[in-house]
Formats: sequence, structure tokens, C-alpha cells
Amino acid sequence: MSEASDSLLGSVLDPIERISETMFGLIMALTFICSLGIATGANINVQTMLIGALGCNLAWGVVDGGLYLLGRINSRGSKIRMLHAVRQAPDSETARSVIADALPPELAALLPAQQLEAMRQRLLQRPPTYDTPRLTRRDWAGALGLCLLSFLATFPVVIPFLFLSDAKVALRVSYVVAILMLFGCGHVFGIRSGLQPWAAGLAMVAVGGVLVGIAVALGG
Repeated sequence: MSEASDSLLGSVLDPIERISETMFGLIMALTFICSLGIATGANINVQTMLIGALGCNLAWGVVDGGLYLLGRINSRGSKIRMLHAVRQAPDSETARSVIADALPPELAALLPAQQLEAMRQRLLQRPPTYDTPRLTRRDWAGALGLCLLSFLATFPVVIPFLFLSDAKVALRVSYVVAILMLFGCGHVFGIRSGLQPWAAGLAMVAVGGVLVGIAVALGG
């Protein structure tokens, strides 16, 4: 991924969120491939699997991008409602209570009334905002970056279908690739979140292994 794309994704998601998105995409792609393998049975076709896997990855990316835009609208709308509530509060104490409710409880408990009052004054000095939340170019660019992340992160699962003519062999190689990637994501997730890296990696492999095991047992 290019430096520009990485910078874009860095402004959209933190490392843990990017790892989580990759894991979710892998699990969805793996589940779809397993299900398609079961449905086609002995008539499994490389082209069918390739188109299906690519379509699954793209659909997951589009859904992720759409949910990101909805989240941005909700976040911006919450801020607008909070600012309106502060402006329309009947007294300063009510306004400070609105501000405190918008903060994390741990942080709000540490802030004295003087600092909440300073926040209220600064909010009142802000220029009027739009009555409805609006998406910016950065929001659309972020949604596109998230879509590309979801699509490209799971693309290695599709690679076996590009180079192997035997669809069943390609299917099983795809399982292996997905499980290895799940372990890698789980391992990094463990490092970033303070868990045992190997345990986190194996936990993710267990999830993928259960999905693959069920599919193989049913003839996928």
C-alpha cells in the first residue's frame, strides 16, 4: 500500500481498528468461500470461486465504507446537538452538566466546575454550525480508504484461484492462507492490546479453523 494510502487510513482508523477490520474481512471471506465450496460440491469451478471471493471482498469493503460514513454523520450530529443544548441551556449549571455528560465519565469526574465553565464559554464563542451534519471530502476519502483496506487486506485469500487450475486444491490453499493471515493479525492484535501474542494468534486461528473444519466435514 502506498504512503499516501497509509496516511489516509491512519487518519481513519487506529492500528487496532485496522487489524480488527482485516480480521473481520478475513473471517467473512473465509466463511463465504467455505459456503460456496459446500454449495458447488464436486462441480466446483475456479472462475466461480474467483468471482465469488472477489465479489465478497468488494461487498465487505463497500459495507465498511458505508458504515464509516454513517458513523461520521452520527458523530457530527451528536456534537451539533450538544452545542445546541449548551447554547439553549436555561443557566450555566445546566450547560456545564451537558458538557460533562458528553465527556468520558472518568475525565468528567476530574474536571472542576471552573474548567467546565471555561469550556462552556469557548463553545459559546464558536460560530453557529449547520443544523444538520454534513459529510466532508475527507469523510468520503476516508470511506474510500476503508473500502480499499477491507478489499486489499483479504485479497491474498483469492490469489490461489488465480494460479491454481484445480479448484479444490486452490480452495484448500485459500483456507491455509486465510488461517495464516488470521494468526498474523491475532498476533499483532495481542501485541497492541497487551495480550499474549501467541495466545491471541491461536485464538484467531481457532475461529478460522472451526469454520474451515465445518466446511471440510460437510464436503466443502
